Amino acid sequence: MTERTPPVHASLPQFPISGGELVVGGERLSLLAARVGQTPFYAYDRGHLRQRVAELRAALPRSVKLHYAMKANPMPAVVGLMAGLVDGIDVASAGELKVALDAGADPREVSFAGPGKREIELQQAVASRVLINVESMREVTLLDGISQRLGLPARVAVRVNPDFELKGSGMKMGGGPKQFGVDVEAMPELLAAVGRAGLSFEGFHLFAGSQNLRAESICEAQQKSYALAVRLAQDAPAPVRFLNLGGGFGIPYFPGEQRLDLQPIGDNLAALAAQASAELPEAAFVIELGRYLVGEAGIYVARVIDRKVSRGQVFLVTDGGLHHHLSASGNFGQVVRKNYPVTIGNKADAALREPASVVGPLCTPLDLLADRMDLPAAVEGDLVVVFQSGAYGASASPHGFLGHPPCVEVLV
Repeated sequence: MTERTPPVHASLPQFPISGGELVVGGERLSLLAARVGQTPFYAYDRGHLRQRVAELRAALPRSVKLHYAMKANPMPAVVGLMAGLVDGIDVASAGELKVALDAGADPREVSFAGPGKREIELQQAVASRVLINVESMREVTLLDGISQRLGLPARVAVRVNPDFELKGSGMKMGGGPKQFGVDVEAMPELLAAVGRAGLSFEGFHLFAGSQNLRAESICEAQQKSYALAVRLAQDAPAPVRFLNLGGGFGIPYFPGEQRLDLQPIGDNLAALAAQASAELPEAAFVIELGRYLVGEAGIYVARVIDRKVSRGQVFLVTDGGLHHHLSASGNFGQVVRKNYPVTIGNKADAALREPASVVGPLCTPLDLLADRMDLPAAVEGDLVVVFQSGAYGASASPHGFLGHPPCVEVLV
């Protein structure tokens, strides 16, 4: 039988080690757990969030606006912090819209996307004076009626389903048949309808894909998106003032993955902005990022409640699992399951290590947080940490599954 070599992950410099323990938000993990008062929990490091935004500001042209796609992490405290760091917030429901506005986001810099907006949600968006990314003729018709009832012209951008994809993206959001946006071929008809309805047209939203670690692919998608916007602007009922070029910036999760190089992306956006000064002189570029802003700032922490050995394989059974962190279990989009970076947070630099699997308390073999990874040797009471957990964690997981207790979230 061939022995499996436990995977090794790249270092995660955003979380230092002190006295053998991981340090998050300036606090040793065991003390943070005592402060939280329970496991499992998510912790998000506000210092890392600020640093990530600062790094982006330094790499991107000053004229490019940075928006936070809050679906990545809608925790109100996180949204409140991000609202003060970025230029705008992108929401995907009326529930997210409420969180963003409660957090102090400027309605003029809030945009609302989603392929199935209910009429009441469209009404809330118009009344809030936020920008609505129109995704169908149905929405144009509804917004026409809502605008007349409220006496407020709806602010709209049209989300375009482009005729290309973001190459190498983990999740394709455009190109081919998609539920998102309006097909390029149907754009002239829809833009004419926007003009007839008297809606306040502001621009276009193009989002080709997400979780991409190849700068050249992102640059290519941005170039194609810009060229498409210039072409579509010929049929627009008003000058383009808003051009959301999407995001797609990825973070490394798995062994062998390299961090995204921002420099080529910044240079590419600077060249496009210079081009736009002549072709789309009123347009402000927007980059919409979620995972890239918050993903690496978060950890998920669960406590070992049992150590079992089954036919020579070590299983660390924890009080957390896929019901809190579906992404780490591999059941949130992975075709072939891979391990997120994991460690024993209160023994982070321990010399004694062993291959072990981390599982949760659920009665399903899918409840797997780490599959035969090289980890510090752990016992009952130790704290398992799943890194890269700041995005698509708590809010993307089935907390009610099998009736186990919920986790909590803290911003530190």
